Amino acid sequence: MTTFTVGDALPPFTRDSGFAYWNRYAAVNDEFIPIHMEDDAGRAAGYPTAFGMGNLTWAYLHVALHQWFGEDARVAAVGAQFRSAVTRGKRVVISGQVTGVRPAPGDDACDEVDLALRAEDQDGTLLAPGTATVVVRR
Repeated sequence: MTTFTVGDALPPFTRDSGFAYWNRYAAVNDEFIPIHMEDDAGRAAGYPTAFGMGNLTWAYLHVALHQWFGEDARVAAVGAQFRSAVTRGKRVVISGQVTGVRPAPGDDACDEVDLALRAEDQDGTLLAPGTATVVVRR
């Protein structure tokens, strides 16, 4: 039970990237695509190395939400726009800021918390801006 206020910044959530992480993700999702596994294929596609799956960044956004709000919270909505690829060796940093708080419709014990999300690399390059709404118990 935590109270959130507009303007609250959530602690950064970080994940490394590279072949070991992509390989695990690919194994679960049967996504062994050369651009995600081989630097030559990534370069042929116009990147400096192989690059991570967009849906892995999407998964990191969800993991960050669950770490910030706990397993009792419910992610009601989340959206993101991919702007830059996660190439080998980049660290993904997810940040969030509360943009709205209101009572959850039909639930006197919960609030809906709106967030602005930002996934960037360790150098501050924007990877994916996004938004989310999470239902939390007061």
